[in-house]
Amino acid sequence: MKRWIYRNPLSETQQPVAETLAQQLNLNPFLAQLLVQRGIDTFDEAKAFFRPELSQLHDPFLMADMQKAVDRLNLAIDRKEKILVYGDYDVDGTTSVAMFYGFLSRFYDQLEHYIPDRYVEGYGVSSQGVEWARDHGYSLIVALDCGIKSVDKVQLAAEYGIDFIICDHHRPGSQLPAAVAVLDPKRADCAYPYKELTGCGVGFKLLHAFCLDHHYDLELLYQYLDLLVVSIACDIVHITGENRVMAYYGLQRLNAAPRTGLKALAQVAGFTKKIDIMNVVFGLGPRINAAGRIAHARQAVNLLLCEDEAEAADFSFEINKHNLERRTFDSSITDEAIAMIEENQWLQDASSTVLFKPTWHKGVVGIVASRCIERYHRPTIILTLSHDKAAGSARSVPGFDVYDAIEACADLLEQFGGHTFAAGLTMPLENVDAFRIKFDEVVAKTILPEQLTPMIDIDLELNLAAITPRFFGIINQMQPFGPQNMTPVFSSGGVMVAGKPTIMKEKHLKIEVYQTGTPVFTAVGFSMAHHYADLMTGKPFAICYSIEENDFRGQKTLQLMLKDIRFE
Repeated sequence: MKRWIYRNPLSETQQPVAETLAQQLNLNPFLAQLLVQRGIDTFDEAKAFFRPELSQLHDPFLMADMQKAVDRLNLAIDRKEKILVYGDYDVDGTTSVAMFYGFLSRFYDQLEHYIPDRYVEGYGVSSQGVEWARDHGYSLIVALDCGIKSVDKVQLAAEYGIDFIICDHHRPGSQLPAAVAVLDPKRADCAYPYKELTGCGVGFKLLHAFCLDHHYDLELLYQYLDLLVVSIACDIVHITGENRVMAYYGLQRLNAAPRTGLKALAQVAGFTKKIDIMNVVFGLGPRINAAGRIAHARQAVNLLLCEDEAEAADFSFEINKHNLERRTFDSSITDEAIAMIEENQWLQDASSTVLFKPTWHKGVVGIVASRCIERYHRPTIILTLSHDKAAGSARSVPGFDVYDAIEACADLLEQFGGHTFAAGLTMPLENVDAFRIKFDEVVAKTILPEQLTPMIDIDLELNLAAITPRFFGIINQMQPFGPQNMTPVFSSGGVMVAGKPTIMKEKHLKIEVYQTGTPVFTAVGFSMAHHYADLMTGKPFAICYSIEENDFRGQKTLQLMLKDIRFE
């Protein structure tokens, strides 16, 4: 049984705000309520929401250490120093490197990019990477999407005469690295007004400041928004404020004039229609990630920097092969993980899942953790053997901070880092069992019972008669959707079936639904065939759903995508 949670119901003081907004914008009252729920209370705020402008981006110099970062970058260019652009091996890291290196190489040629090997060097700034920079004569490293906790690596670099500029968005530890500049809006002493940037976003703000300092036309930088939207989508950050503006224009560029590498990747992913955030998350992102999971992430950077169409097609073909291989690993390891839980009563009864198997492929443990959550809905950590240590990824459920829970077990760990809902960690092999027990104790004490039950966030209860092409058109203008601006989900009660339900591929459901006096809508429910018998009774029921446009042979109709069905 899933919990239906109505998010942000309007208070008594918000109701008149919604009514005023509906009049000012000539909107359906339901749509005005949606806007107020999302913090949009005035005509001007609605205008900024529906018509984002790049002029809404914040002054990059509001970020702590930004002037220091620009000054050091300028000094390196003036002195013709060798600059190393260093990034993590995931989507955020590789897009960061491609963006920063691609932009700066237009003005300066004494630079190279570096991505650590996931399996040899591990996450973040590595001693091998610093030593490589030393051996090849680099005196400045710009770290993107990593570095905020690399206190010892930055110190090592300093001993070699190498400076660091850090562009990160992860939570800082108790001590900041002694870099020339540490750009991270999550720094406690950083007054930057928007805290949810990706690593690529922080790198973008450094380039933004660099452009302002040199009076360069910002259109030169905006050409890289297609890379930035890929990082925003795939790092699952808030699509609000500055991120929403950048994602909005990034999607425009991705659809109208994408760079050669992304265009080739979209083709190999089979995209023929307009690309949206979900296409990026489930189509482009996994393929970019697969390079680092199965081979080396430099392949992804090379693709994203590629300007030759034939070469880009070859890169994309290779990366797609890696993604197919990744899927095989993902499926088989998920099956093994589920079997381990089903065969162990302690694991079944626990409030969390911590699994370790030395032969599991390190590149897919985060994906497997997410798969386990889909089935068991509790904080999950999947570990494998890496350099004689147990290393892996954590994922969480809505509302529970897995980073804090891991931090409470820090005495058993060698290193860890990440976000509220996702983290990476490494520990000695002999600590795995103790960690499993302690982590579960922490989770059991801090997690709320309802957080262990799957939930569906619902925006509003809606009469089906409200669903019209104009209604859907306004909802469509609320894109790009993502965290904190999710696709609206509605519920409707007293619903009945017109005609006979259809079962598709033995597990999916297709029904025609209506309420008394409303039009009939087609509704599709994936993996909902088990409701067939109840639907055949003719009893009224409630549904929750999102609205989509179905385009079949040029005929466009609105249909409901079911999230759940409840029988009254």
